Amino acid sequence: MGVRMRAVHQLAFGGPGEMCVTEVECPEPVATEVLVRVEAAGVNPVDAKFRAGVTPWGALPFIPGWDVSGVVEAVAPGVTRFAPGDEVYGLVHFPWRGGGYAEYVTAPPRHLAHKPASLTHAEAAALAAGHDGLPGACASSFVLG
Repeated sequence: MGVRMRAVHQLAFGGPGEMCVTEVECPEPVATEVLVRVEAAGVNPVDAKFRAGVTPWGALPFIPGWDVSGVVEAVAPGVTRFAPGDEVYGLVHFPWRGGGYAEYVTAPPRHLAHKPASLTHAEAAALAAGHDGLPGACASSFVLG
């Protein structure tokens, strides 16, 4: 694309002060990827763990964020499940590279779903973190009555 975008970059492990907004090259979809213009990014508890360096996957510098909702901008050849203009949401590249705290992110189609029209982008971006927490909540709760 040759286009620049803004992204939150994690430059060192530590607190929120180690994050800054930078300008980087916009990613291009390769192989069977989809390029999504991010409209909303969810905040997942894993984000804080990556920021602190608790997880073994993070390599600096990186763009955090896995929970996203947005609009498909482009698709690689062979992608048939999505087309430019589709509204999507998902958990992209988890638990590896992330990239959702940016204006654009690429993702394999299997990491995305069509966004229901009844949800805003902010609501859709929050779904993955809520869904991931559900098994733990159910395992430690009970119903009275």
